[in-house]
Amino acid sequence: MVEPSTALRTERLILRGWRESDLAPWSAMNADPEVRRYFPDVLTRERSEASVARFQAALERRGWGWWAVEVRATGEFIGFTGLDPVDEGMPFTGVETGWRLARSAWGHGYATEAARAALSFGFNSLGLPEILAVAVATNHRSRAVMRRIGMRHDPADDFDDPTVPEGPLRRSVVYRIRPRGQRPTVRE
Repeated sequence: MVEPSTALRTERLILRGWRESDLAPWSAMNADPEVRRYFPDVLTRERSEASVARFQAALERRGWGWWAVEVRATGEFIGFTGLDPVDEGMPFTGVETGWRLARSAWGHGYATEAARAALSFGFNSLGLPEILAVAVATNHRSRAVMRRIGMRHDPADDFDDPTVPEGPLRRSVVYRIRPRGQRPTVRE
């Protein structure tokens, strides 16, 4: 894998392209039922590796996407964050941000720090007019990160995710943020 030239650095983190050495910890994360609590299932190693191939291909093609996240002080891979166009079939369009971290990285503020870096890149380097985040309605930890990074929730945007089977994980919420100084679109 070739790391794209775009790597983001924060005080404690590096958001970068994916490496072969990321595959084992990424696969272990995705096999952890607690990390995958708000997803329909855990991922096999093959599915985890396929996701990394997709993420890396997008980074190489666009220069941005889902970056691997490592701790600067130790070089430890702890998960991913970034920006990606919203999947087709969703009831909205745009670019979304997201994150997924290994349990050992929870509670240190890493998701908030990484997400802020992704937002900054989206607004300052890509000139995006708005960035979205989507979560299962009951995923209170992700929703707290969304609020900490300045995103706002409008219950009118809540939806049943068509890619998720019927059940408690289907109801999703959308949070939005615009660059400072921009007013939100008025609904009619």
